[in-house]
Amino acid sequence: MKRTRSIRLFCAAALVAASLQAVSAVPAAASGQDWWKGRGCVATPSRDVRGAGRVALEVAEQAKREFGLNAVILRVNRGGREVVTSAMGESMTGVPADPAMHFRIGSVAIAFMGTTLLRLADQGRVSLDDPVSRWIPELPNGDHITLRMLGNTTSGLSDYVTNTDFLAELAAHPFRQWTPQELVDFALTKTWYAPGTNWSYSHANFVLLGAALARITHTPLDQVLRQYVIDPLGLSETRNSYTPDIPTPVLHAFTSERGTYEESTFWNPSWTTAPGAVLTGDICDVASSAEGIGAGRLLSPHGYQELLDPGTVGLGGPTKDCPPDVCVANTEELHYGMSVLVLGDWIVQNPSFSGYAAAQGYSSQTGLALAVSTTKGPTTPGDLNTAQVIMNRIAAALGHPIPGKA
Repeated sequence: MKRTRSIRLFCAAALVAASLQAVSAVPAAASGQDWWKGRGCVATPSRDVRGAGRVALEVAEQAKREFGLNAVILRVNRGGREVVTSAMGESMTGVPADPAMHFRIGSVAIAFMGTTLLRLADQGRVSLDDPVSRWIPELPNGDHITLRMLGNTTSGLSDYVTNTDFLAELAAHPFRQWTPQELVDFALTKTWYAPGTNWSYSHANFVLLGAALARITHTPLDQVLRQYVIDPLGLSETRNSYTPDIPTPVLHAFTSERGTYEESTFWNPSWTTAPGAVLTGDICDVASSAEGIGAGRLLSPHGYQELLDPGTVGLGGPTKDCPPDVCVANTEELHYGMSVLVLGDWIVQNPSFSGYAAAQGYSSQTGLALAVSTTKGPTTPGDLNTAQVIMNRIAAALGHPIPGKA
């Protein structure tokens, strides 16, 4: 029972590893239920859905039935232009899902942190090989851990979401507010390998990277990400919250991971990453960010190459302290880049936690940008990122498969 619960809560890291193995201030709510209608992210009129758009909808509809999902929201762009935007199912009983609904975007924010770091390196403000101790002197072994190692998650720090004590506390108290120090302390109980010598996904790296970015820029992290990524990419519906609140309209989430099917929309997400990077957005912003990050629009040519391979290719393998499902081999075809998954020519993120699942992908070869968000029904498989499954199936149906497995 403990093992099952651990896997479910450990979804984000497990998904990154599994993908590689296959080759892991909010505005006040407006009054009224329908204030967003006709604004922002809207569904493509049915009369305009044809060709690739119709194929994507058929894939999503079939998967919604297959996995018993409450809701599927998706967007497909090609070359920066909308192919289809749609929502199916319900957010809550009697409340239809809508493309304008906001949801937690999880590790998409990690890609924002990686791109911010690369932009700072492009500007000459930092070197990727600067020791973290320069900005976080209190971190043990910080002289031997670099900014690059945080961004490409080769620091050797263990992942706190594999710590059984942490998992037990998280399951017992899902509304708890976690501090960065508490999270990093769990990670420091074990070191998996010497910094830079192997690869393993660790949430702790991004808690620390967020702190480093704030100290480098002398600016709160939420403002840093807005300045360097969110505003330049025009992500008008993407925002940070220091509380569990989500801006209206909300896509509600449900999960059975604690043994009973219950609403998890407002479980506290403070454990997921650095404060200031706990972001929500809508499906249109997720698709736009997939393209903006994946195409390297904010980076120099050198920075874009670092995004695609910051030195991880060739790393990864089990050690005495690091099992093979954690220290996973990185190959040219399937590897972790600078805070993104690189799967062939696809740049991917696949957040999944507390009843929410999402996926974004961008193909540099075809110009396809895919974004999917799903929520679970009572019979949905607990350990499967159904959003990534749907994204992978859409990519395959459109003739350009994503390597690896969801």
